[in-house]
Amino acid sequence: MNSDELLAALRRREDWAYRKLYREYAGKIGSIAKAYLGADDVDDVVQEVMIKVLRNIKKFKGKSKLTTWIYRIAVNVCKDFLSKYRRRGEILTDFPEDEERSFIHPSADTDVFSEAMNSIAYDRLMKAVEKLPSEDRLLVKLRDIDGLSYEEISQVLGKPIGSVKSGLHYARKKLRQMIEGAKQ
Repeated sequence: MNSDELLAALRRREDWAYRKLYREYAGKIGSIAKAYLGADDVDDVVQEVMIKVLRNIKKFKGKSKLTTWIYRIAVNVCKDFLSKYRRRGEILTDFPEDEERSFIHPSADTDVFSEAMNSIAYDRLMKAVEKLPSEDRLLVKLRDIDGLSYEEISQVLGKPIGSVKSGLHYARKKLRQMIEGAKQ
């Protein structure tokens, strides 16, 4: 089944389509939430995003991929959560050691990941990614782990492609420095 068929079924409010949407996207949304906020709010973000997707599915115009639209909603929900935390003065820096790790997307085309995979254990690499600031973590996750194009990331984040490329360059540079520092 392709995304057009899923979209049509969602618009008809078919139960099986809701289940398929959840199975297909909950993990991806959770991964974005973890990259943006940490592990504590993943379930709440997934639930909020699913509700927003289902409420607004008829408004989806198809100008981007369904995945890009859902990722955009996820990022916006994460930003809302982040604003709520900032208003309360909470800090989001703790990441449990035993959290399940995402898998690096095989088509990701980055030197830093191929070098790191050859030089340090996968677990250490993911811990280094978790130490990046939330915006950097999200860029690395969307490009290097999920394999989104620069254009898709630009749409998801609502930023110009040049800003995405620049931000990703500096995020990878920080990651490389952390990895090299860990080797010494």
